[in-house]
Amino acid sequence: MATKVSNFSDLIQRVAASCLLHPLAAGRQESGEADALTDDIIEEDPDEEEYYEYNNSSEDEEKENGVKGAEKSRRIATVWNNNGEKTKEMVTLMEEVFEAVAEMKKAYVRLQEAHCPWDPERMRAADVAVVGELRRLGVLRERFRRGTRGGGGRGKGHVAMLKEVVAPYEAAVEDLKREVKVKEVEIENLKEKLNTVTCLSNGGKKGRSLSKRKVSCSQVLGAAPVPTPELFEATMCQVKEASKSFTSLLLSLMREARWDIAAAVRSIEAATAAHDTTAYTTTITPSVIANHHAKYALESYVSRKIFQGFDHETFYMDGSLSSLLNPDQYHRECFTQYRDMKAMDPVELLGILPTCNFGKFCSKKYLAIVHPKMEESLFGDLEQRNQVMVGNHPRSQFYGEFLGLAKAIWLLHLLAFSLDPSPSQFEASRGAEFHPHYMESVGKISGGRVPTGQIVGFPVSPGFKLGNGSVVKARVYLVART
Repeated sequence: MATKVSNFSDLIQRVAASCLLHPLAAGRQESGEADALTDDIIEEDPDEEEYYEYNNSSEDEEKENGVKGAEKSRRIATVWNNNGEKTKEMVTLMEEVFEAVAEMKKAYVRLQEAHCPWDPERMRAADVAVVGELRRLGVLRERFRRGTRGGGGRGKGHVAMLKEVVAPYEAAVEDLKREVKVKEVEIENLKEKLNTVTCLSNGGKKGRSLSKRKVSCSQVLGAAPVPTPELFEATMCQVKEASKSFTSLLLSLMREARWDIAAAVRSIEAATAAHDTTAYTTTITPSVIANHHAKYALESYVSRKIFQGFDHETFYMDGSLSSLLNPDQYHRECFTQYRDMKAMDPVELLGILPTCNFGKFCSKKYLAIVHPKMEESLFGDLEQRNQVMVGNHPRSQFYGEFLGLAKAIWLLHLLAFSLDPSPSQFEASRGAEFHPHYMESVGKISGGRVPTGQIVGFPVSPGFKLGNGSVVKARVYLVART
């Protein structure tokens, strides 16, 4: 009995020593095993050799279980840490993606705003910003792919969710890439056309006006290699057609607004009479002009306004004297500008360069031709006039028709200062005798020959004497002498 008590005390000491050596490794499992071991030992045979054998095997099991428990705890902690780090990394990545997309959208908006009005510097800066954000998105995509490669089942769910979120932005990036490719193709085509212009102008020299305006000419096939009187005559024909078209539109608007056409014609006639310096005692029946030929009186008014200042190199918009200081160079530059602008749409040109010299010319002439009371009567407000006064150009049908006439006059003016010597302008005076060599009648004449006794009722458009001796006839409205 004493031996059993002694063995039991020894067993308690060994269990206590084991708990002190491994206080946290085994945990509750070790306590349960120790209790079970104590119960087993109490019920075991008292033989001493069997007891020591059992005791040794219990200690080995305790150590092995302690090591396994510690390893399992470390693995659980590692998994939790890894999942937490991956989650934080994905959240940070998505924040960067959203930030990059927002910045790219802002840069793209700035790129669109730089197109109208045309601002090359803003376009260049916005383009660099868009490309930079696209590259940044590409880097984030690669980070996302590297971070999600080889994940487990739980990681696959996160990957699927992130792919679903990122997919619309990737599609937007692809659309932008396609737009960039289209723009690149357009740029290449414009470069080819620019090279064509460069080769054709001045024996391969670069056109200065083209490089200054940074606008490419779309077609130059109809332009002659050098300025000629024949080209001037052909351009004058375009001026006549544009003048007729604009006058017809203006007259139709006046009739729709219930204008007194006869009164308007009398006002134009009085202004023409005051403008002429030579006095003639001629009577013109107002009713005949108003009922049948009001368009000619209106065209005369428009022509007088728009040709005013034609003899000066800038229509007296400034005091430039380039044509006198360096005439040869100025002639070349004017013809280069003529060729560059010949195939341009004036509406698109002024959308890009609203305050260029041509834009200033259009503004000045529109304000001179269309009186405020006239515009308010025709359109009900002064919106177009207000836009023109602040340097803008309306996109209306009426102003577009006016730009067609303004462009024709501007081209004729450039061509006039390209010729050496420049054409001399003349105009038939009211009441002057009709001279078929210098004048042509705007009205239809039976038989093709002007009857005797016809004089100039009022001039419609000026004529020009060219350096080669040819004459562009002045257009006149003829009346019978009374």
